Amino acid sequence: MMSAQDVPVDFASRQDTAAAVHRNAGLDALRACLTLLVVFHHCAITYGALGGWYYHEVAAGPSVESALLTLFCAINQAFFMGLFFFLAGYYTSPSIDRKGAARFLADRFIRLGLPLLVYGFVIGPATIALAQSGGGHPFADTLGRLWRKGTFENGPMWFAEALLMFSAAAALWHIAFRRTVACDTNRPDRNPFPSDRTLAAAALLTGIAALALRSRWPVGINVWGLQLGYFASYVVLYAAGYRTARVHWIEHLSARQVRLWWRIALLALPVLPVAYLLAKHVPALRGHPQEVIYAFWEPLVAWGTSLFLASRFQRRFDRLTGAWQSLSRRAYTIYIIHPPVLVGIALVWRTVPVSPFLKFAVTGGVACVTCYLIAGLLLRVPRLASIL
Repeated sequence: MMSAQDVPVDFASRQDTAAAVHRNAGLDALRACLTLLVVFHHCAITYGALGGWYYHEVAAGPSVESALLTLFCAINQAFFMGLFFFLAGYYTSPSIDRKGAARFLADRFIRLGLPLLVYGFVIGPATIALAQSGGGHPFADTLGRLWRKGTFENGPMWFAEALLMFSAAAALWHIAFRRTVACDTNRPDRNPFPSDRTLAAAALLTGIAALALRSRWPVGINVWGLQLGYFASYVVLYAAGYRTARVHWIEHLSARQVRLWWRIALLALPVLPVAYLLAKHVPALRGHPQEVIYAFWEPLVAWGTSLFLASRFQRRFDRLTGAWQSLSRRAYTIYIIHPPVLVGIALVWRTVPVSPFLKFAVTGGVACVTCYLIAGLLLRVPRLASIL
């Protein structure tokens, strides 16, 4: 989302020759893979995982398939959107430096705001109507009713909405602390990567902040289309991304720290499902204790997984070529169009009686390929390519 040259998770990755020199190929590839993970995440909800989505073919329940798909989504939720915010923050910093705060914000409103409006008033309502057509409701009638009501459905474009707010905050920070920003940029060697103690403290404070937010806005409650209960980690990771672009933390990750925090993430991973299983038999663990476990479980999984993936992808890619370059360029468009594509593909074979796992794998894979192809066609239109 945002300009190709400067934004990562803004997904837009239009690259000219000069800008490409400064891009981190590993993080661009990571962003592209995370985009496909978003498609599979929503596909899992389609076939039995807990969560909000346009079309539920299999209701969430006590089945093994539902439990495993829900766990898949819970793990994703712990890190993938936060990692998107980290990447967005990472590319925000150099973008503001190059363009200045005013031009930067104008660019964000075009590359984030316009797609948000198109999705909210056109793609979102059309996806709702498409999903309801599976229940026998005529598509055109439903869509017409939604438009007459003035429905604005931001769907997964809540991310663009949030990034607009974060971008405004980043621009204000840049203006208010211009001298500090310049000092950090010119002397990155004086800013070593945060210690394990600092990372642990950040995880603790993020968990506390998440609990505080969720006491007011529980998980599942939307405010202007935003689930504010998750925003503690989003704010922390966006700020961390903004900071690391200044002092080049992410390019010089300590192998020892990556291993340590990846192990912490793996050790923490089973804690949440075990706690929920125990709560079925131990009433004292239900309710608030589960909320506490979830709030502190998330940053532990997020920190370790994010460091591990960032390290792996940067070691794997020093430049993007072929399909990887193409996927990176199309990632933002794939993110925007995947809801109606995924719902449509699921509806095509909804009457076929096969395992939810098989449907999850096939529908998710076909949706990714279809979105990739459609994105390629859309980006051939110069006006669209200048925005997406």
